[in-house]
Amino acid sequence: MKQSKRDITLSEKDALQDMLDVEKLLMDYYNAALTEGSTASFRKEILKNYSAHEKTQFRVFEQMLSRGYYEVQPAAKMLVDEQTEKFSKSKKQLSAKEA
Repeated sequence: MKQSKRDITLSEKDALQDMLDVEKLLMDYYNAALTEGSTASFRKEILKNYSAHEKTQFRVFEQMLSRGYYEVQPAAKMLVDEQTEKFSKSKKQLSAKEA
């Protein structure tokens, strides 16, 4: 027997994961459009849409986190320190090139 769409339901976790994936994908598309946009008015509109989806993506993420559907691993202090040092070096190099 063939199932129809109405016979298939997503769990709350699956529905939220699907929403999160879609919002992330939309943000990728808006990011690409923003970097390729050739007029100020177009870029302004894309940025407005990007910002709206960024907020929606974060709300969905918070819902998943609060329900225990998304686990965030804290970064080890050593990794944070390494990345901070790496960023600081890059920033200094860029500043030196600008001067």
